[in-house]
Amino acid sequence: MANVVTLTLNPALDMTVRVDGLQLGEVNSGQSLQTDAGGKGVNVASFLADWGRDEPGGLNVTATGLLGADNAAPFETLLRSKGITDAFVRVPGSTRVGVKLSDHAAQETTDINLPGLSASPEHLEAVRARLRERAAQPGVFVLAGSLPPGVPGELYAELAAELRAAGAYVALDTSGAALTAVLNAATLPQLVKPNIHELEAALGRTLGTEAEVLAAAHELLSRGAEVVAVSQGEQGALIVTAAGAVRAVPPRVQVVSTVGAGDAMVAGLVASHLTGSDLPDAARRATSFSVGNITRLGAHLPPRSELDGYAAQVQVSVL
Repeated sequence: MANVVTLTLNPALDMTVRVDGLQLGEVNSGQSLQTDAGGKGVNVASFLADWGRDEPGGLNVTATGLLGADNAAPFETLLRSKGITDAFVRVPGSTRVGVKLSDHAAQETTDINLPGLSASPEHLEAVRARLRERAAQPGVFVLAGSLPPGVPGELYAELAAELRAAGAYVALDTSGAALTAVLNAATLPQLVKPNIHELEAALGRTLGTEAEVLAAAHELLSRGAEVVAVSQGEQGALIVTAAGAVRAVPPRVQVVSTVGAGDAMVAGLVASHLTGSDLPDAARRATSFSVGNITRLGAHLPPRSELDGYAAQVQVSVL
């Protein structure tokens, strides 16, 4: 059974309000409210648990990180319902709330992300101890999401180096100072998945053409990355390895919420790594995970047959 461990240091309770025809500065009528345990690593774990149920041999998914003790119940319920091992370190206080305004009419989602709990050195060391313990077994480690207040921007870079030295496969999905620190480090994760704006900010330059994005991806490959996936919204994603590069463009679907679409792509790329898929198939699978996610609320995948249908509609161009 394959092992995957996801790290979420800044999880969130995602409160999604459906507001069709949202008008800023006006009184709006909401159609529904849904609250989901979230955060990028939590979402990746949830997607992989859904996928692993139908995968021969199964998948052992563990979620760790920092979790506010005062409102941990929704996270505990999600992890228990999906068979995900709960290795979170509880900290005093409440996990932050993220507000998502979902306009089905415009097929747009507006995110309002509040700051997270501060992390003490003792709590961070407890998380690192749990990662070291699990790194004794072969597996994939997903470092995902923003860093909470008080956490140095170099932490992901340090963890990536430690985990790779222990023989783990490391995937990274973050932004801002944390991404910049990783991309400037001596050791890069094997899988790096920024969106185009995050990559531009981390590199300090505009990537206005496909050739410039490809050149940036090849820079990262030359420094130890094995897969660089740059998501570009409706234009799809550019996925680059030493074996080649492809652009994957998703089919058009009715968008319910875009929250978690990037996390679903990470989960699809991890799933492809575990099954040894070639680059075009990995691009189809990762894109199908994203498409399946945006057709529903919360970090959940549709049945395998529906995912396969989306994958068949993904346009993959070899570059």
